[in-house]
Amino acid sequence: MSKATFELYVDRGGNHRWRLVHDNGNIIADSGEGYASRQKARQGIESVKRNASDAEVVVDE
Repeated sequence: MSKATFELYVDRGGNHRWRLVHDNGNIIADSGEGYASRQKARQGIESVKRNASDAEVVVDE
């Protein structure tokens, strides 16, 4: 069971954004940019879910 939730919100500039929030309230990730529409922000969430579910971890040594 997931312990995180994607939240969609509108920032002070009127842009749509998303953030991934853990059950404990910590923000795990965010959109990093504002979107012109809620639909585009949702597409950003779907892209993360689709493309990062098995992303590699690269360690800079």
